[in-house]
Amino acid sequence: MDPSHALASGELKNEHKLILRMLDIVEEACRRLESGDNVSAKVFDEVTDFITTFADKCHHGKEQDTLFPLMGERGFPTEMGPIAVMLIEHDQGREFVRGLVDATKRYGGRDDEAVAGVIQNARGYVELLRQHIYKEDNMLYPLGDKVLTREDDERLLREFERIERDVIGSEKHEYYVHMVGQLEKEFGIHGTT
Repeated sequence: MDPSHALASGELKNEHKLILRMLDIVEEACRRLESGDNVSAKVFDEVTDFITTFADKCHHGKEQDTLFPLMGERGFPTEMGPIAVMLIEHDQGREFVRGLVDATKRYGGRDDEAVAGVIQNARGYVELLRQHIYKEDNMLYPLGDKVLTREDDERLLREFERIERDVIGSEKHEYYVHMVGQLEKEFGIHGTT
């Protein structure tokens, strides 16, 4: 496919931009915690909601349920190689998020171990996701764009719409865009990613 018609990968890259903005927020929240500042547990509740619903169910769902299988149909191995690595990293990210959710539940009481758990899991997730997004944007998606047809791209876009509607719900995407913007304001971050 002519990459200028790669609308599906373009949509995924746009979602990456929003995820990267959230990662900037997470880093700033961790920096503040490490400095001894108080960061509301509500912030980490919003972060984990965004990650589990938008980044994982919606974004990773689009990749795992539609893009990766279609790339497999077009000759890309899914049990090894770049797709397999991305799937492993999705699972690693989920492990960090489970740890973050657990630590956040205990964090409300300002338990020092909980604070350390929040920081450790949040920083692990941020580091993993930054590298993961770079690999997808600069390696995997361009490979897919070379073999997917215009019809494949249109099929992916239809499936992406279905996932947004059926998996996370109508208007949830815009809710998360707004949430990220509000958190950026709260933390004094200018969303430039």
